[in-house]
Amino acid sequence: MYLVLIAIRIENNSVKRQVINNFMAKKTNTTNVTNAVNTMPAKSANKVTASDVALLAGVSKWTVSRAFTSGASISPASLKRVKKAAQELGYRPNLLARSLTQKRSNIVGLVVDEFTNPNILLVLNEVTSQLQRKGYITMLININADHSYDAALMLADQFQVDGVIFLGANLPEAFVHTVKDLRHIPLIVLYRDSGIAGIQVVNTDDYRGGKEIAELLVRQGHQTFAYMQGPPSDSTHLERIDGFRDGLTRHGFQLDLVLHAGSYQRQAGFDTLTNHLTSSDHGSTIDAMFCENDNLAVGSIDAIRHCEQPVDIAIVGFDGIELGASTSYNLSTYQQPIAQLAAEAIRRLENDEQDHDKYIAPGKLIVRTSHLKRR
Repeated sequence: MYLVLIAIRIENNSVKRQVINNFMAKKTNTTNVTNAVNTMPAKSANKVTASDVALLAGVSKWTVSRAFTSGASISPASLKRVKKAAQELGYRPNLLARSLTQKRSNIVGLVVDEFTNPNILLVLNEVTSQLQRKGYITMLININADHSYDAALMLADQFQVDGVIFLGANLPEAFVHTVKDLRHIPLIVLYRDSGIAGIQVVNTDDYRGGKEIAELLVRQGHQTFAYMQGPPSDSTHLERIDGFRDGLTRHGFQLDLVLHAGSYQRQAGFDTLTNHLTSSDHGSTIDAMFCENDNLAVGSIDAIRHCEQPVDIAIVGFDGIELGASTSYNLSTYQQPIAQLAAEAIRRLENDEQDHDKYIAPGKLIVRTSHLKRR
């Protein structure tokens, strides 16, 4: 074997010419139909293979495989020769073929149920960016009311996804059972809490955020308080309202009113507060309101501005969306550590952790002007 390798290295220039000539011959040997149409893609037989790279680099096919496998054992000299040969020949490894041998597809499913929420777009951008930097492909699964998640999950299973990250608001229990039935795919709930057994939770410290917002509003001298809640969920929940209520109680106040919005859309915030202000005289008695997310908070500020009677209600949100920072709203909010939480979720998928302890990270209170007392 040693003598064979030496011979290959001595004859490297001739081998190089041979490989390139063979490859160019493949490129020019097209059929008359292909020449006539001139729009058909190149045949799969024309593609450079790992064997071509191995021959040019003077290494084995398995060395080529190791060169394109993160963390694999390979000498620096061999790695350099393989990379150089691959670049000259235009070789790209076949990730799907590799997944069959490694039993990992490097595909991660991202499940979303409300694309109209601006914070979801921020989260998707961060999660997909981090996954891409690590060499993963993302499969987006839409499970809103108009799309069946059963068919989408079956497709994800056929692609042998390495894990599923749930970014939605309402996690159906049937969805959880379906995931567990599909090869026991790891399931991580991001940005919400869940009490369902066998699910890992990576979330912002909602309770702490609620308490800090209560402290902020109490320091402003507000006396009566409301909370606008998003759609109910039996499988996931947020502890923001609990922290807010306990924070008020600590200072001798109570949560006077809870408004229920049908969704997390901006229009839902507008409609919910508008209906309350026009259907009762309680509007003037509410000094401050904590909205469960920024989208609802922005909609609530719009409702106050469009109210026929003068209304002065301090508003605070939760998430940290870009619109809230605009001068039109100057929304005080609790910003979630998106990058930190995304990194932890991916780390757990990579390590295939069976530790189901919750990962809770503190956010950051962003103080602007929407919480101020003006009367």
